[in-house]
Parts: sequence; C-alpha cells; structure tokens
Amino acid sequence: MKFNVTRRSIRVTMILIVIMSLIAQLGFAGGAQESKDAGGVDSISIIINQSPWAAPFEEVTKLYTETTGINVNLDIVPFDGLPVKGRQAITGPESDYDLINIHPYYAGEFYAGGYFTPLKEIDPNFTFDPEVGPLGGPIYWDAASEAMNPEGDILAFPHTPNFQVLYYRADLYEEAGLDPPKTWDDVFAATEKLADPPNLYGMIKRGERGDAIYFDFFGFMYMFGGSITRDSANGDFTVTINSPEVKEALDLYIKLAKIGPPEPGAIGSSQVIQYLTSGKVLHAEWATLGWGAMDNPEQSAVPGKLDAVVLPKPSNGENASSASLWMLGVPQNLSDERKKAAMNFGEWFMGYDAQYAYFKAGGSPIRSDVLDSELAQESRFRFFKSYQENIVNGYGRLTGQFEEESRVVDILGLRLNQAVTGELSSAEALNLAAEEIHEIFVETGRSTGTLSPLPEN
Repeated sequence: MKFNVTRRSIRVTMILIVIMSLIAQLGFAGGAQESKDAGGVDSISIIINQSPWAAPFEEVTKLYTETTGINVNLDIVPFDGLPVKGRQAITGPESDYDLINIHPYYAGEFYAGGYFTPLKEIDPNFTFDPEVGPLGGPIYWDAASEAMNPEGDILAFPHTPNFQVLYYRADLYEEAGLDPPKTWDDVFAATEKLADPPNLYGMIKRGERGDAIYFDFFGFMYMFGGSITRDSANGDFTVTINSPEVKEALDLYIKLAKIGPPEPGAIGSSQVIQYLTSGKVLHAEWATLGWGAMDNPEQSAVPGKLDAVVLPKPSNGENASSASLWMLGVPQNLSDERKKAAMNFGEWFMGYDAQYAYFKAGGSPIRSDVLDSELAQESRFRFFKSYQENIVNGYGRLTGQFEEESRVVDILGLRLNQAVTGELSSAEALNLAAEEIHEIFVETGRSTGTLSPLPEN
C-alpha cells in the first residue's frame, strides 16, 4: 500500500511538472498580463513631451514594470525640444531611445527619412485590435505618394488622441433654460443673453501666432469642406487654402474671437485655461486633454459647472473638430533585441488593462471598450461623451498629412494670426498663405497648383 501511494505521488508530481512547464511556455506568471517577446532586455527608454498626459503616461509605465519586470526610463522634455532630441537620436549610430514620441506636424519628416521601423518588420503578424481606433492617417506612411496614407506601412503606435471640443458653462445654461449648444448660432444667442464683459465673455479662442491658431482653425476649415491641399494623400498637392469655403471658415473664426477678451491675437493656451478656471468665459474651444484642472477646487473657481459638447456646426456646414494623435515610433538604428522590446511595450500599452489604467489616471484612451466602461460614467469623466462622439462619428479631423507640414504650420500660424488681429483681411491672409505654401511644394517637387486668388476688396 505504501509502495502504491509513492508511485501515485510520483505520477502526480510528474503531471504537475509537465503542466507547469506548459504554463511557462505559454507565458503566464502569477496572474500577470501575458507579454510577448521583449527581446531579452531588462529596461527600455522612451522620450515624451511635457503635456497634460505626461503624468498619466508615467503612471502606466509603472504598471508595465509591475506587470513585466521591465523598467521604463522616461525622458520628459518641452514640446519644442522633442523633435530636436528625437532627430539627434534617430540620426546617430544607435538611438538613446527605444520609442520616440512624435506629433503629426513633423511625423512626415521622420517617416520620409526612413528613421522609423515599420512595425510589421518587427512582428509580421502585428494587427490592431478592433477596439482600437479609428486612427486616421498619421500612423501610416505611403512611400509611393510620400504622404500619410492608410495604404502605407504602419510606422507608429497610437497612444493619445486629442480632440477640440466646446467647453461651456452648463450651470448658466441650465439656469437660463438653454439646451447645450449644437450650432454656432446657439453660441451667439447664448452670448447675447448671458455674457457680461469683462466679468463674463462669450467665447475665448486661441489666436496666438504659431501652432495654437493653426491647430484650432483646422476644425473650422473642415466644417465648411475646406482643406489645405486638394488630395495630398494621393499625390495631388494643389493648394486650396484660399478657397471660398476656407474664407467662410476664417470669417466665422474671427467673429467668434471678437466676442471674447481683448487682443485675441495674443491668446494662447495659458489664457484659455485661465479664463475657463476663473469662470470668466461662457464658451471655449479647448482640448479634451485640458479637462483635468476644470473640476479641481484647488485650480478652478467653477468646479462641476463646466461641461463639453462636440464643436457646434455652422448653419450651412457639418460637425468637425481639430484632432491630433500622439504616437510612438521605433527607431531604425536599434538592435533587433531593442526593437522587440519596444514592440512589446507598444502592443501592451494598447491593451485593455493598460488603457483602463491610463484613462483612470487622466489620459485619453484609444480603445472604444474602455470608453464604454463603467469608468466613463463617472461625473469626473463627463466630458468624454463629446470625446467619444468625435471618435465614433468622425468629427475629429487629424492634423498631419505630409512631410512639409511643419513649414506649413509656420506660414498659416502667421497669416491666420494676422487675420484675427485685423492686420490683414481674411482674403489677403489666405491668398498670401496659398502663394507661400505653393512655393514650398514647388521647391519639394510636388505635383501642385493653385486656385484663383480670392477677391480682396
């Protein structure tokens, strides 16, 4: 009897050893999230920029370390310093970073230079989970058309979408018996009824020269069916920025700026946040990533009194908003082991657990199932309803289209500012911009052309 028990014990032990071996081969360990081949490295380095999502991103990297045992070294730099350090890394003998954060404005430059590794070169079986996205063009690069095009290679992991929405004083709207604004006519009507300058302005819009006005104007341009080029994604770089549709959009933008604080040409991000959190503005076009301070009693005089809707549409246009997508690229000048490690983090970050944690910490998720979770129903995340409508209904139109975009930002960032300040008429500003953008495309050898100038009298 004793002998039989021993044989049975040996048999059970052998079975357990086999089971444990299989578990190890399948990559399960103590209930931790399954991780793909990380290349055998024990740490990775990522460069990102200072932004409202930097702290949530850092929190999620800690979860990655807890989950996988791989340390994440973050280099957090100012926005303007990010492309500079990124260029230095990708043009050296070997990159200091395993993943480089990029913005659509200059992604085309990095893509065209061949500095990032197509993700399917690292993992031929890589695909996006259906719950991720839709993502738009900026993660893709089509070498044939030299433009961001979903027909091209996947060159980056998407990680933080950012949409412009309309923040508004929900408490004042409710007191006045007004429904949330759906059109710009609604905004003007509410302003006429409720605004009391200088105590309460009707609207605040960024008119500051540079990226601020360029980004905010994108949505207005799309509301009226306007564009910078005719079809750059397919190689047609005919300049269309001075179309009647774009002029109508700019005229509306200027009209809205005029119901805001004085000197709109000097208004940037800090002024928008200041007016919103001080309760001195009825409406503001502002990014979803900026919500964090609005409900914080230590930072806001109106916690719980703001809400957000998709940007209203004009009476003769459609809903649209500016949108950007922060992305992570894997440098070409890395060893295969480091590329696998970067791939492992990028895929893990797009998973449900990581995205849920990112959302909970204050980041903008890229998964629709996270946006449908119970977390999104909490009052502190109420603005994500407008965020989700942007994603689902395609209201957000992503900036980032072609290699020359950073130069186009400089041109439009100046000319749009001059129109808002009154230095130029809307027609003069758009005609000048069209000439200057056309010169860039001629210089870079694009198939380009121009429209007839807008009447300037």
